[in-house]
Amino acid sequence: MAYDLVIKGAKAVTPDGVKEADIAMKNGIIAKIGSAIEAEGAPVVEASGQYVFPGAVDCHVHFNEPGREDWEGFETGSRMMAAGGCTTYFDMPLNCIPSTVTAENLLAKAEIGRRKSAVDFALWGGLVPGHIDDIHPMAEAGAIGFKAFLSKSGTEEFRSVDERTLLKGMKEIAAAGKILALHAESDAITSFLQMEWANKGKVNADAYAASRPEEAEAEAVYRTIQYAKVTGCPVHFVHISTAKAVRLIREAKREGLDVSVETCPHYVLFSHDDLREKGSVAKCAPPLRSQPSKEALIDTLIAGDIDMVSSDHSPCRPSLKREDNMFLSWGGISGGQFTLLAMLELALERDIPFETIAEWTAGAPAKRFGLQQKGRLEEGRDADVVLVSMEPYTVTTETMFAKHKQSIYEGHTFPCRISSTYSRGRCVYSDGEKADSGIEGALVVPS
Repeated sequence: MAYDLVIKGAKAVTPDGVKEADIAMKNGIIAKIGSAIEAEGAPVVEASGQYVFPGAVDCHVHFNEPGREDWEGFETGSRMMAAGGCTTYFDMPLNCIPSTVTAENLLAKAEIGRRKSAVDFALWGGLVPGHIDDIHPMAEAGAIGFKAFLSKSGTEEFRSVDERTLLKGMKEIAAAGKILALHAESDAITSFLQMEWANKGKVNADAYAASRPEEAEAEAVYRTIQYAKVTGCPVHFVHISTAKAVRLIREAKREGLDVSVETCPHYVLFSHDDLREKGSVAKCAPPLRSQPSKEALIDTLIAGDIDMVSSDHSPCRPSLKREDNMFLSWGGISGGQFTLLAMLELALERDIPFETIAEWTAGAPAKRFGLQQKGRLEEGRDADVVLVSMEPYTVTTETMFAKHKQSIYEGHTFPCRISSTYSRGRCVYSDGEKADSGIEGALVVPS
C-alpha cells in the first residue's frame, strides 16, 4: 500500500497504553500502527521523543455564528481548536442569531461550518419554550443532541426552560434517540441570591461567586435526574464544577440511568482566587470554586466519576468583560485551545496515565455521542492525530488563536506544547502556524 503520510518514531497513546510506534495514514484513515513501517515514498514526519494523541473531541464550544461572529466564528474558532489538538468540536445553539432551534437554522449553520471550519464539527440543537415540535426535525437534520438551560443563558434569544417545557422536551428528545445537554444551575437560587447581593450594593467577584453556590448546581442536577427517571431521556451534564454534583450523577449511573458528565479544564486549573486576581476574564457560570472544592472535584475526576473534559469555550467582545460590575460582565472563559494541555499538566502533576487523558479528551466523548470513527488511535479510524512535545509553553497573546486575545490562560505555562495537528490525515496546525490543508471541515453525525 502506498501511504499518504507516515509518522515515525513516536510514542503512540493508544487505549492499551503508550507504545513506541509508527503511524501510517491513507485516504484520511489510520491505515497501520506498528513498528518500522516502510514509507515507500510517502512523506515522513520524524516524531522521535514526541507523543501522539488522538485528536480531541470537544463537545462544548460557542462559536456564535451566524449573528455574533465578532465574538468568535467558525474560521477563527476552528483554527484555535486545531492549535489545541482538537479535531472535532460540537458547537452550542445559543449566542448565535438566530439560535439553533429549528431544522432550517441548523442546516444554515451547518453550511457555514462546511465553508469555514478547518476541522470536523457537530451541532447542538436547542430545547427552548415554543420549539418542542422542532426537536424531531432537528434530529433528522443532524443535531448531535439538544441543549437546555435551567438558569438564564445570558442572551435574550435563547430562553431557559420552564418545568413543563423541560419534561415535554425530554420526552421528545428520548423519542428521537438523542441526548439532552443541560446547564444545571437552579434559577430560583441564583436569581434570588443575585438580587440580595445587588440590593446590598455588592457586585464584586465574591458577591458573584456567592450568588451561584454549590447548592444551586446540586439542586438542579438532583431535579433533572428525577426528570430523567420519569421521561427516560439520556442526559449529559455540562461543565459540572463540584464534587457534590458529581456524586449525585455517580449514584444515578449506579441506578442504571443513562447519564454522563463533563467538567472543564478551568475548574481543574483555577479557583475563585483567580477570579479575584484576574477579574472578568475568569468569570464563568458556574463560577470557579474555592481551592478545597477544586481539589475535591479533581479527586472525583481521578477516581473515574467524571466521563470527559470539554472546554466550554465561550468568548465575547472585550468590551463585554466589565470590571465595575461582575454581575453585568459576560460570563464565559476563552479556553478552547488549552484543554489537552491542561489535562496533560494535571497528568504530570498527579501521575495520571496518558491513555486516561486520551479517554477524557477524545475516547469518551466520541463514544458517548456515537462518533465511531473518532476518539482513538486505532487502525480504521479517522486519521485525527496530535503530536505533543514535552517542552514548556507559555501562553501569550501572540500564541492565542482565538479571535480576541483575552483569556484566563494568558501567562500560564504548560509543561508541554502542541507540535502539530492532523484532521483526517491533513495537517491543520504545525509549530505555531495554521496550515492551509485545502480541506473543509465536515458535519459529523452518530454512526
